[in-house]
Amino acid sequence: MQQCLRVPTFGAIEAGGTKFVCGVGTGPDDLRVTSFPTTMPAETIARAVEFLRGETLTALGVGSFGPVELDRTSPRYGHITTTPKPGWRDVDLAGELRRALGVPVAFSTDVNAAALGEAKWGAGRGVGCCLYLTVGTGIGGGAIFNGVPLQGAMHPEVGHIRVPRDRAIDSFDGVCPYHGDCLEGLASGPAMAARWGIEPRELGPDHPAWMLEARYLALGIANIVFTIAPARVILGGGVMHQTQLYPLIRREFVQILNGYLRMRQIAEDIDGYIVPPELGDRSGVLGGVALAMAGSR
Repeated sequence: MQQCLRVPTFGAIEAGGTKFVCGVGTGPDDLRVTSFPTTMPAETIARAVEFLRGETLTALGVGSFGPVELDRTSPRYGHITTTPKPGWRDVDLAGELRRALGVPVAFSTDVNAAALGEAKWGAGRGVGCCLYLTVGTGIGGGAIFNGVPLQGAMHPEVGHIRVPRDRAIDSFDGVCPYHGDCLEGLASGPAMAARWGIEPRELGPDHPAWMLEARYLALGIANIVFTIAPARVILGGGVMHQTQLYPLIRREFVQILNGYLRMRQIAEDIDGYIVPPELGDRSGVLGGVALAMAGSR
């Protein structure tokens, strides 16, 4: 009698501060997705569980907004920690999902998940080390080295690095509740809306906002490149839907380097060094699938 082998199916959650994206599948060509607004924890987690509960899952991968606790030796592993998002501070996201679904849960940051998705199926394939930087409601980054997210005692918070600024050009104080004018405080979507009094998507493509935004993002990218030297930089998130930003950022980035770094990737193909995500807005949820696959081995 021939035995029927069950094909593994993986669940994924991109837990964003604005919306949750939930998926079931095995990759870009096999993915069923739903999304809904991030409201209060009990309601939001219940909606995710309702979508996933009907599936026979091998494992679940979760990439969450943060900060989050990623130290597996900590009793608070899987928690969202010091987030300013009302109601979500100290929520045991991974634990609640594990108890509700009864499957292993692989847990990381939302940007680590997006970076993993791009490294496995998208713009980071074959480069060995890549950085994924998201520019949206906040700014965050995940770096993948040989298939593994870069992490120390906790995940890197690259959105909170400090960048040089000229107050004679930009007197805006920044919106970060912790640091004011860190990179996120100056260049996130809410920072742009607060500085200009209008949502970024409503700004015309020739508005001076984009030149200033490109300058801050290029400074942030340069800081990270000087530190970890990724072989490719992938820029995603809602603000980067304004595609006129890519050439502006590349130009500013080259000027900031001023010939110091002689990386072949930069010198020979800057357009192929700072790139959009190939997976588009699915980077995060597909990264959740990649997390689940790795966690089930």
